[in-house]
Amino acid sequence: MAISFDLTENSQISVTHYNAMARKEMRPISRKYDEEEHTLPVEWIDYWWKVGRQGAPVDISQPTDGFVTVCVQAEEICWGDCGLYLRMPTPALGGSAVGAAGTPEQRELFLSRFQEDGHPIWGAMAITEPSAGSDASAIETTADFDPETEEWILNGHKIFCTAGQQSATVEGGITVVWATVDKSAGRGGIKSFVVPANTPGMELIGCEKKMGIRASDTASLRFENCRVPKDHLLGNPDVQKKSSKKTGDKGFKGAMATFDASRPIVAAMAVGVGRASLDFLKEELERQGVAIRYDAPPRELTAIERDVIEMEADLQAARLLTWKAAWMMNKGKPNNLEASIAKAKAGLAVTRICQKTVELLGPVGYSRKILVEKWFRDAKINDIFEGTQQINQLIVARRILDYPSAMLR
Repeated sequence: MAISFDLTENSQISVTHYNAMARKEMRPISRKYDEEEHTLPVEWIDYWWKVGRQGAPVDISQPTDGFVTVCVQAEEICWGDCGLYLRMPTPALGGSAVGAAGTPEQRELFLSRFQEDGHPIWGAMAITEPSAGSDASAIETTADFDPETEEWILNGHKIFCTAGQQSATVEGGITVVWATVDKSAGRGGIKSFVVPANTPGMELIGCEKKMGIRASDTASLRFENCRVPKDHLLGNPDVQKKSSKKTGDKGFKGAMATFDASRPIVAAMAVGVGRASLDFLKEELERQGVAIRYDAPPRELTAIERDVIEMEADLQAARLLTWKAAWMMNKGKPNNLEASIAKAKAGLAVTRICQKTVELLGPVGYSRKILVEKWFRDAKINDIFEGTQQINQLIVARRILDYPSAMLR
């Protein structure tokens, strides 16, 4: 499989553009919104809606890297602040779910609004429940069809919904809710539903107080007889009692396909946070006169030199795996294995890099005088959401060994 790791000129322009945005617009307010959790970062949202979402000034007549550029953008902006990245008014995970599981008509209906001028709007995805975390097939939220009104009635409780507060309460926002229409069908009965903001029966319970990405709102939502129109069920409403190679359980698989697109983005986010930490460390070492001898034999390297070189190798490996998964998306190739590999590698890499940076900088790295301790706290979520490290390793093992989920847990 041929793949080039050279970015097009347009992607290189994007790197410069989004890095400048991260440096000028995000870093100056990064500490403020880490300290003031749940405070709406108005200046960042206004900037993104009016300026940032227009994108980099690229030459549209020249080739692009498609989804790879999306990952490049995520890396650069998360180099600025991972939490603020998650607070951007975009379709985000909700949009990814519509794109993965929805029909062309549904993509037009629910995503076109994000292209319109007006007030900032958000998208979110509601999967996790108090009794259903990594095993998404165990969700208990139900969706019952009312033939008289031709509406779906949702009942259940969702937690840890990224951007859930804004998506559920700001006009124009959408929340994609996973629910079962037939518990006896197992995974085949799980479907996803688009719930517009302020729909009666959807209640914002509150937001989590978190260790990291504190600028991001992570909401809990309750659904009590929440009604949505028939066509708000994404994709095919048919329930497959048993999965087959010909038909498959398209509802669950369609919803899970969201992760094939979102996991490379999360991996790119991790690379951005890890790079922020490593860049700071290298700058500080240079300021103190510590040089990294890349051409010296391993036996002659100091402990610090070995650590930095290993950190750089980890970061570059995570980035290249991320780009490969994104490149496969561009080519329309199945990337379930590669997306999970990238997510698993990046989650481990960013955690190790940020931890080692704090360690090498000593007390100043642990203090709040600089952002290193914040990046350490922000880093860990990249190893948890969009599938934990353990879940992604399971997926990788299943794909390589060609085992069904029941045979490898």
